[in-house]
Amino acid sequence: MPIAASTTTSGRLLSLLSMLQVRRDWPGGLLAERLGVSERTVRRDVDRLRELGYLVHAVKGPDGGYRLEAGSQVPPLLFDEDQAVALAVALRIAVGTGAGIEEAAARALATVRQVMPSRLRRRIDALEVEPAGRGPQVDTDLLLALSTAIRGCEELRFDYDAPGRPDTPGPPRRVQPHHLVVRTGRWYLVGWSPEREDWRTYRADRMTLRTPNGPRFTPREVPGGDVATFLSARFKGSDTDAWPCRGEVILDLPLADVAPFAGGDTAQEAGPARTRLLTGAWSWAALAAKLARFDADVEVIGPPALRDAFADLSRRAARASLTP
Repeated sequence: MPIAASTTTSGRLLSLLSMLQVRRDWPGGLLAERLGVSERTVRRDVDRLRELGYLVHAVKGPDGGYRLEAGSQVPPLLFDEDQAVALAVALRIAVGTGAGIEEAAARALATVRQVMPSRLRRRIDALEVEPAGRGPQVDTDLLLALSTAIRGCEELRFDYDAPGRPDTPGPPRRVQPHHLVVRTGRWYLVGWSPEREDWRTYRADRMTLRTPNGPRFTPREVPGGDVATFLSARFKGSDTDAWPCRGEVILDLPLADVAPFAGGDTAQEAGPARTRLLTGAWSWAALAAKLARFDADVEVIGPPALRDAFADLSRRAARASLTP
């Protein structure tokens, strides 16, 4: 379908650039037809784009044509309205990633906003994004080095600060890096440890890389095939994305008071001002403590291990109350 021919050269250049960005190869005749101009005009417009810094290569063949390639410099960019809004949202979210790019993201957003039409600026200005929590800052060069090693399948050697003991790394560690993940404001490297013959997760802000990288390796599939599910399971102390210790109780609280704090647990009304809750934790002691936070009477439906955990918690609480 032909597009409406622009009455100005600049408008026609924007149309031409937009077409080149959505398709790899364009025959010259088809471009001329879509733009409503001659092939000679298309050749002149392509030369103008090259002068602006775009690498538009001529494609040889029976029909001839053009292809837009990535260049050595950043030329003027062209976004449609949805792309511009998506870019602005991404730049606002980047502030909370802990990747050390807050200032650059703010400058990029200001640059994009400056060239937007007023109707788009109003949409962007109305968007308020506040990160729920910011984790420790991670050096951008470190994130790039980790990503490069993942892409190149190169083993990493690094020092690692132990929790609670900053600046006191143990012996150098080795890992075959597979995934770089950001979770609740923290960056994690997921990889295979040849020494332990198991998957390991490391916080990027505690890593200090050693050079050079180690040998290349053959990538493995993360357990479950999904890194987000795998990482969620590890934080639950389980091999699957489920709590290893699960119990069922009835709380002497109405459902309206329990549901906002149930998270991914199952909460159902069990009678007047009573709630049945199926929940879990990484240990029975942790599960008993988790339920005690509701500050209400608890009836344990099962299993017996949860009753034992409440008994242990009661004895510890009694001893703590006698501590001077």
